[in-house]
Amino acid sequence: MPYEYRKLSPKEREEIVKVRRERGYPLHAPPHPFREAGAYLISAANFEHRSIMKSPKRRTEFETLLLNTLKEIADDLIAWVVLPNHYHLLAAIQSLNHVSAALQHLHGTTSHIWNLEDNLTEKRRVWYKFADTYIRNEAHLHLAFNYIHYNPVKHGYVNTPYDWHWSSLSLYYNEMGREWLRDHWKSYTPPPDFGKGWDEATEND
Repeated sequence: MPYEYRKLSPKEREEIVKVRRERGYPLHAPPHPFREAGAYLISAANFEHRSIMKSPKRRTEFETLLLNTLKEIADDLIAWVVLPNHYHLLAAIQSLNHVSAALQHLHGTTSHIWNLEDNLTEKRRVWYKFADTYIRNEAHLHLAFNYIHYNPVKHGYVNTPYDWHWSSLSLYYNEMGREWLRDHWKSYTPPPDFGKGWDEATEND
């Protein structure tokens, strides 16, 4: 079950961050200012938006695979969230072709594993192709950062984003504090239509 990060002791929070560091997950201060290197918000959803990642164990395993995959090809992995039927990530990258190839491999691997785990004798389609949104400027970067972390609340999984385990928010909470996150949200609150056309990676095969 998701832990409530606010209720963890300092020692427990430190242990979470320690594990993330040992696995090589990026840790940052505030999102880096926009530079010429391409930054993208990347989204992908399970086929027909089925909650194939409903299991907390499966989300945890997929989060690890996703971050390890992006660690090899991204210049800077800024934010991410994994939900029961889709995920978002914000990263600075050199080539969308490299990301496409890496995610195709990740989606193919997890499709095979999950179909075996779910005892499906027929081949089940698990993923849509991913959708990408180019980050136009620094303000757009910060809006996307907040949108990603608020996504579990937007979709009704939790009442506060601090209660969702499978995102990068806890790292920023530990590094920057809740006051910084609150001020950042006030300065860059995504408008109601933010994400329209790409959230949950609408079917575009």
